[in-house]
Amino acid sequence: MTQTHEAHNDTPAQVLVPLTTPDEVDTFLKDYPLAAVFKAGTCHKTMQGFGVLETFLQKHDLPVGFIRVVDWRPASNHVAELTGITHHSPQLILFQNGQPQFEVNNWDITPEALTPVFTAHVPARAGTATVASDGGVEPYRRLMRAYLDGQLSDWAFQDQYVNMFRDDASLRSQREFEALSRLFGDPDAYHGGLHQLGAPQQRGDLRPRVEALLAELN
Repeated sequence: MTQTHEAHNDTPAQVLVPLTTPDEVDTFLKDYPLAAVFKAGTCHKTMQGFGVLETFLQKHDLPVGFIRVVDWRPASNHVAELTGITHHSPQLILFQNGQPQFEVNNWDITPEALTPVFTAHVPARAGTATVASDGGVEPYRRLMRAYLDGQLSDWAFQDQYVNMFRDDASLRSQREFEALSRLFGDPDAYHGGLHQLGAPQQRGDLRPRVEALLAELN
């Protein structure tokens, strides 16, 4: 079930393969001697982690199989059994010839963690690849339009937006993640975001910031 996202303007294609069953995991690792498995969870930690990974995939040639842990749990369990690595989500495991070489989890999926690994083990691309995301931004657009049309108060908009962002486990680019997190930061305080969300109009410029973000996402 190998899936290669189509390249545009002669840019290299990024191999991004959904791994829904144990057999698909085995086939993927057999087909690609150097590859990674990315386990996707159910919150924005996944979106943030994949955004970091995406910046490396643009410049390095690494096939990635991704597992939606809740939907494809047998595949996730199979990876844990194969490797002996305790499951986390999100989780990134680098494989060479079917054997795990490196693992990083949760908030530790950072540029600082990935840079030495990619530099040492993953070949650079001849060009820059485009890595397609699997999550659209239309739900965010609709919410912002409703707010700008006066259908939501500042407080209601902040509450709905932050909860949507917190529950967003899409495989997004770093650009999308940074754009969507710009309004209110990371709602999980101790991971570098806002310690308290506070009043949504505390800065006094919420409406123009929403207008600017909506224009950027259109």
